[in-house]
Amino acid sequence: MKIKSLKVNTKQKRYSIYFNNNLINEINEILNKENLKFEKFLIVYDSKIKKNTVEKIFKKIKAPKKFKLKFFSSETNKNFKNVNVVIKYLLKEKFSRNDCVISLGGGIVGDLCSFAASIFKRGTKFINIPTTLLAQVDASIGGKTGINDKKHGKNLIGTFYQPDLVLIDINFLKTLNSRELICGYAEIFKHSLISSKQNFYYLDKYIKEILLLRRSYLIKAVIDSCKIKKEVVEKDEKEKNLRQILNLGHTFGHAFEAACNYKKILNHGEAVILGVKTAVKFSLNKKYLSKTTYNKIMMHIEKIDFKLSVNKIFKKKDINKILNFMLNDKKNVSNKINLVLLKDIGLPIINKPFHQSEIKKFFLKELINL
Repeated sequence: MKIKSLKVNTKQKRYSIYFNNNLINEINEILNKENLKFEKFLIVYDSKIKKNTVEKIFKKIKAPKKFKLKFFSSETNKNFKNVNVVIKYLLKEKFSRNDCVISLGGGIVGDLCSFAASIFKRGTKFINIPTTLLAQVDASIGGKTGINDKKHGKNLIGTFYQPDLVLIDINFLKTLNSRELICGYAEIFKHSLISSKQNFYYLDKYIKEILLLRRSYLIKAVIDSCKIKKEVVEKDEKEKNLRQILNLGHTFGHAFEAACNYKKILNHGEAVILGVKTAVKFSLNKKYLSKTTYNKIMMHIEKIDFKLSVNKIFKKKDINKILNFMLNDKKNVSNKINLVLLKDIGLPIINKPFHQSEIKKFFLKELINL
């Protein structure tokens, strides 16, 4: 299959995203094509990736000096302590701004590595090789870096720093379990809701084939999803206005994750689906969204075979904790909570602030069901 690519053009940087099966076999050729050269590189890889895969990529990339560092990926490890591990390694091996940090793993590794690359000597080269569906369609594109604060919430510390190259190898997805695939599908689904009915109906028709990793359906879904994010990022790189639409479901979702202390009971993609469900229900409650469209979206979520619900995870006593995390969300600029809602499929609503008492009332009546 011919290698496909997208060009992302931002004020900060212009870079390519490549898509294919077995893309890691073409790494050196792509680096030459992109004229990406460096004397040294550090590859930071997720501990769950097979050793022979790491070694294969390590050998494929040509450079005079090569280094690798294992990272035990979890939301609780996405912190300053582990950023410092990467920075100290770069300092110890005397990396320059013209050398390169390479992330090999999911969005957590990518977020941590891109943040480290952005602050090391005010910016060194960065290549992202995302290995999960979630990272391939979301975290690897757009230049957001971020680490968490256990007390205050998710991704509150970070920068905007575009990568120099993104390599999306579909073969990595064969190693994922169904829960991990659904986690990534959450962002594909969210992108369809904010973009167009055409994208949504394609997913609705072929969701089974996509989650079974049927190649042609999967690659189309991944590329379409990346195109949606690319177009938004190009128009609003630093989330001043339009880019906020990418946060549909995330203000709720990030708060759900934080309220669970980032434990395995709820991964990021599951939190996003719960967040989308909540935002869509809130949109219906506020009469922005029709009951017919609401039902279409809920029926699609049922096709994902997603069983989690807010009232199965949280109790009445957790509501204030959730609201505190929502209030601390980085998109808020006042003492109100700013939500991204939905008027119709393809018609998101941004900059809608609500007092926390209004959201608390909604939780009590509509979700917690107590």
